[in-house]
Amino acid sequence: MILYACLGTCVGVALYDSQARIGGLMHIILPSPPSIKSTYNLEAYAATGFPLFVKALLDRGARLENLEACIAGGALVGPVSQQDISLDIGGRTVDIVKMLLRKEGIRVKSSEIGGFFSCTLTLNMDSFETSIIPAKDMPKTAKLKFQRPTSQEIKAAVDKLQPIPQVALKIMRLLSDPQYDIKTIANEIRQEQVIVAKMLKLCNSSMYAGNVQIDSLNNAILMLGHGMLIKTIVSASVSSFYNQSDSGYSLCKGGLYHHAIGTAIIAEKIAQITGKASPSVAYTAGLLHDIGMVVLDQYIASISPLFYRALHTEKSNMLAVEKELLGVNHCEAGKELANLWKLPSSLADAICYHHFPEETQADAVLPHIIYLADLIMSRFHSGLEIERLDTDKLGSRMKLLGLSPTALSDLVGLMPIDVFGASPELAIGKV
Repeated sequence: MILYACLGTCVGVALYDSQARIGGLMHIILPSPPSIKSTYNLEAYAATGFPLFVKALLDRGARLENLEACIAGGALVGPVSQQDISLDIGGRTVDIVKMLLRKEGIRVKSSEIGGFFSCTLTLNMDSFETSIIPAKDMPKTAKLKFQRPTSQEIKAAVDKLQPIPQVALKIMRLLSDPQYDIKTIANEIRQEQVIVAKMLKLCNSSMYAGNVQIDSLNNAILMLGHGMLIKTIVSASVSSFYNQSDSGYSLCKGGLYHHAIGTAIIAEKIAQITGKASPSVAYTAGLLHDIGMVVLDQYIASISPLFYRALHTEKSNMLAVEKELLGVNHCEAGKELANLWKLPSSLADAICYHHFPEETQADAVLPHIIYLADLIMSRFHSGLEIERLDTDKLGSRMKLLGLSPTALSDLVGLMPIDVFGASPELAIGKV
């Protein structure tokens, strides 16, 4: 069995006792909790999580004097701003990990920390060998002939996609109405037996399991509450849409969907904390923000060496690279889909302007929330997809939401740890 962690700003630590044949891999998100009294998500922090990690290995039979470590990550994943350098989240996390390793007398066998590129840390649990592999490190000499798709071909790609189920689209439209009624949404759900079956399966799963078997939609609504009900319906519906993407933007199977779920949960949390937008609408916008990537994925997959090289070796943002290679970027393609599905303008704007939220001509709050949620998800959970957001205006963008730039790490600390795991959807019920 091979354990792996995809790392950007986060720090990975492989720790093992090859003699006792016990080891593990820890994915650390932040240096330390925002408060010494904090008891939430202790495993997410170097200062509190690493001691728990060591204790867990010792409890299973490892010996402290035999433990060896491999550490990686803590990078400034571009584009990098002065704000990133000032916060130095990765660097501070690495410093705490190294201090704790020295304190415990654990030998660091290998390390690759800092820098400007994400990487993958692996631990082979059979041989206890480790590796640190730069992500998509393409040579500058790579060349590829490519015919840019025409506007007609892009439109055909949009038309060819299997749309999100109508019940989910109706719910998305209803959410934009401040007077929406949960009874109306329930009536829509009743017409979709597949959705009803998913609701009942969720209610009877281990996450919610109780002594009573839930066998009707009415009981499911009572069990979940209308907020959780909406999230589950929309998430399940969007899942099938993202599954149409393959290997262009995503760095792992299902990466686009997992990134969308994580962004949605973070967006909902930001909306709750700031009070600037409806949490349900923010969640939905987070799910949909990258739908344009599904349209363009087939083209990106065919030119991935060229695309990755342009992103990593040139000072260009993703939208500019997409525009140069394809004639359209994923935000524009997403707006095309939003118009086709007749989504509310608030959702369409969040999809179109989440990279540069101040460019929207309407209410800029929702695009700013999605920008920040997307930034957090992409910086603190590398390995799902390759999106990189510009941080030059991070301070002013956070200010519009009533947040100070220094609140960024505190905000990350409030997120359910599962958001940054291999299956972010596990955190849906924890926000």
